[in-house]
Amino acid sequence: MTTQTAPCPECEADVRIPAGAMQNELISCPDCGAELEILNLNPLELALAPDVEEDWGE
Repeated sequence: MTTQTAPCPECEADVRIPAGAMQNELISCPDCGAELEILNLNPLELALAPDVEEDWGE
């Protein structure tokens, strides 16, 4: 199985997507450290993760 990569929406670096990754999973860009959300697996699409809201987890 080949390793999937997608461009970081912040810095355009190639981000490796871990095997078994799931849609809506959060990963970090190894170059700029941005927290990214996997929006779609096919086709592979990344976006900056939303900021944590104060009321999350309540």
